[in-house]
Amino acid sequence: MTERRRGRFISLEGGEGAGKSTLLAGLHAHIAGQGVELVQTREPGGTAVGEAVRAIVLDPAARGMAAETELLLMFASRAQLVREIIQPALAAGQWVLCDRYVDASYAYQGGGRGQPLARITGLEGWACESVAPDLTLLLDLPVATGRARAAGRGEADRIEAEADAFFERVRSAYRARAAAAPARFRVIDAGQSPDLVLHAAIDALAPLFAEDAA
Repeated sequence: MTERRRGRFISLEGGEGAGKSTLLAGLHAHIAGQGVELVQTREPGGTAVGEAVRAIVLDPAARGMAAETELLLMFASRAQLVREIIQPALAAGQWVLCDRYVDASYAYQGGGRGQPLARITGLEGWACESVAPDLTLLLDLPVATGRARAAGRGEADRIEAEADAFFERVRSAYRARAAAAPARFRVIDAGQSPDLVLHAAIDALAPLFAEDAA
């Protein structure tokens, strides 16, 4: 018997209004269309425990939440997601498409909230058990453009209600992460049309399909 090939893990990152939901739908259809068994999930959330954490983290009534509390809650949700969803799927040879992963903590809790990067790295090593994406797609967009897009989506949650300066720090942190790991990241101009964004993302996936076909 041949050894089962490990699945692929793809994360999608970006600031508010970057178009992640639209791209996720397109990528899901493309990957599934290649005959690949796919699991799609999100952060925070993706499990019963994670969705309960998500409700707390995004609740506008929790405006007094300490930055340390937010960071720990994000990693609590992530630890559950890794063990309940991501690791089993990858071990079964499935692909995982995740709306945000650990890079979001470096961007939002690190860049946005000012939590020390060493603290985040320590939590990552403990909570994620070395589970890292094979590819991270970063939808990059000026903050003003993204916030204008997001303005029509209804009442802002606790994080969406932050000031522009917060999201500028988030964007800078994301771009720094991408620059530090160019082999894993593909930065996509999210100001393009959804079709062009999807085309760029599909191009980024091509090497993974090629490797699996070899």
